[in-house]
Amino acid sequence: MVDHEEKENVNQVVDEGKGFELPLLLFAGFRTLIDRLHAELARQGHPDLRPAHGFAMQAIGADGATASEIGRRLGVSKQAAGKTVDRLLALGYAERTDDPADARRKLVRLTPRGFDALARSATVFDRLRAEWADTLGPERVREMEAALRVVVPAETAYRLDATSWLGGA
Repeated sequence: MVDHEEKENVNQVVDEGKGFELPLLLFAGFRTLIDRLHAELARQGHPDLRPAHGFAMQAIGADGATASEIGRRLGVSKQAAGKTVDRLLALGYAERTDDPADARRKLVRLTPRGFDALARSATVFDRLRAEWADTLGPERVREMEAALRVVVPAETAYRLDATSWLGGA
């Protein structure tokens, strides 16, 4: 738990914060979570997964998607999406199948290995959130999440195009 003196120190830092620090701290928090996730996934049998792969697997979704749909969801070209998909295929996280609704189209679907990686990721993220709650206090984590929901427009809360926005994928 957080004691009164620690809370005052945090409030003082917040009051003295500079505008440029906010995005850097948010990004550092994101990186900390993602880096710890991937270290744990590597220990659990997924050493070749990279953050871009996680975004791509989310874009593929439970029902599969075409390369064009994946590219659109990731905010990258069909060719860039195809490159990431090819890597997921080579690693055994995805497969190409015929689209039952249109024989001319190919769908990319997650394999059991892909679904396993996503399930393990969800479990690790839950554990990491619990660690933050242990460090900061559960109420502060809930308040932080609630505050972010207020300032982040609902339509952008779960965008998958972060890697393209940062210049990757």
